[in-house]
Amino acid sequence: MGRLIWVLAALCIANASSCTHASPPSIPGAGALRGTIERLLEDELTKGWYPRAIDKALGGFHQNFARDWSATPDDNRFLVYQSRMVWTAAAYARHNPARRDEFAGYARTGVEYLDRTMRDAEKGGFHWALDARGRVSEALGTDKHVYGTAFVLYAASEAYQATREPLALKVARDAFDWLERHGHDAEHGGYFEAFRRDGAPILTWDEGAPVARRADQIGTYFGFKSMNSHIHLLEALAEFSKVDQAPLVKTRLAEVHALVRDKIAAAPGALNLYLTRDWQATPAHDSFGHDVETAYLLVEAAEALGVPDDPKTWRVARALVDHALDWGWDGVNGGFYYKGEAFAGEAFDKHKDWWTQAEGWNALLLMHTKFGATTSRYRDAFLKQWAFIERHLIDPVHGGWYMETTREGALIGDGRKATQWKANYHTSRAMMNVARLLEKVENAR
Repeated sequence: MGRLIWVLAALCIANASSCTHASPPSIPGAGALRGTIERLLEDELTKGWYPRAIDKALGGFHQNFARDWSATPDDNRFLVYQSRMVWTAAAYARHNPARRDEFAGYARTGVEYLDRTMRDAEKGGFHWALDARGRVSEALGTDKHVYGTAFVLYAASEAYQATREPLALKVARDAFDWLERHGHDAEHGGYFEAFRRDGAPILTWDEGAPVARRADQIGTYFGFKSMNSHIHLLEALAEFSKVDQAPLVKTRLAEVHALVRDKIAAAPGALNLYLTRDWQATPAHDSFGHDVETAYLLVEAAEALGVPDDPKTWRVARALVDHALDWGWDGVNGGFYYKGEAFAGEAFDKHKDWWTQAEGWNALLLMHTKFGATTSRYRDAFLKQWAFIERHLIDPVHGGWYMETTREGALIGDGRKATQWKANYHTSRAMMNVARLLEKVENAR
């Protein structure tokens, strides 16, 4: 009998879809934990972010908040931040029926700003960054980036589902069409990364330029492709496919899903950060936060493609989480380290960012819902992760998530709640997903 159980467990690992009938063990105190998370989420979004962040004078959202949620002057208006604020408002409108109308209104306001201000009315597409008053600035540059446009597509698609406003669907389709005209690499698949203001891809750099001028806005050498852009294209296309059923949309989603799963993800469960145009991997460190985030995004995209039990997707997703647990997990304190070697060496940057912990928390529970019948690894790590988050990343006085801590959980910096790169999308998405997954686990009993 023992040998039979071992064989069945091995088969489950080899073929995830063969184990979907088995219910994972319950999470201790799941109902109470779900209630705690829902309260934290609502308090942060209603007392911290919205409507406080809305700029009533200029439109869009303020980007800088101190630890006590007091606003500090914005440095610029950043496309990624503005889009993420739209996505969160729209997603929460759909998550919490009692707040639906309120948060749909915030999403609607944000979409109008993306359309009116962040859109490049002269050259097409969407500006990467404008000055604090929403004007083109030579000091900030006029290049565009696929990463930013992907977040417009993601946000507007979610906003359309929350509001059914034609403008949201128009913005989403405009973003997709711009990517199709300028960004898609018809020869090698995937997308170019950086563009001149007129949409021309930037594929080479000046050999005489300093290193800092050979790379684009997210640090990728011109002409190369990045993991970071393509995983966010994956989530954006998955969301867009829910509101636009055109065959080309599903084709692009399937293409990017296969590239992330089969080219960007590599044995033994790490992600290649940078790749040549024809998808040859370039040496780099491993980002544990992106490993666990991509595990979730691959599963989400497979669902959007109509193959939620695709065995290869689940194998790769699980390998990414296992790898992060093997090489980037703090077994003493809980939490995922920031980065390290792909394998055969411990993490070398052990501070803990808010987004890495949020994405890891979500991915661990997702793995438990799929594989928890045969292992307690994901459940145990999920609970330890929550303990670290609750003790060290949630502000007990003012609410909201801190940006980063040391390995042990000591606060790094002044505890500010928002910068142009720290919006609310990672944390809010994680809390919404975890609450839903906890309910799923309990209902399966």
